Amino acid sequence: MTDRRTIARPRLPHHNLLAYKVALELLSAVRAAEIRDAKLRDQAMRAAKSAALNVAEAAGRVSPADRARVFAIARGEAMEAAAAVEIAVLAADADGDAFEACLPIAEQLVALLTGLCR
Repeated sequence: MTDRRTIARPRLPHHNLLAYKVALELLSAVRAAEIRDAKLRDQAMRAAKSAALNVAEAAGRVSPADRARVFAIARGEAMEAAAAVEIAVLAADADGDAFEACLPIAEQLVALLTGLCR
């Protein structure tokens, strides 16, 4: 019997998207940044979570225009999450390497979502 907390194989459309996997990586990177400012940490985490959730939501949309709109929202959320980590580093609320860890993941996600928006 499979543990319900683990996914043996992808079952929903968003599990097949590389953008969803990268969005989860961004969420992990934002969490690992350990932003010390509680409000900024909350904003960064909410943006990273929203990016992943919007990718999943877009995968479930039927019309191409609606899918593109929701992917565009996810793109904006990904940029906000990365910017929050960058600002935390500049404000000395996170270690300097936190943004360096987030940046390549955010760049990859934004590139993927830019393609999905079209």
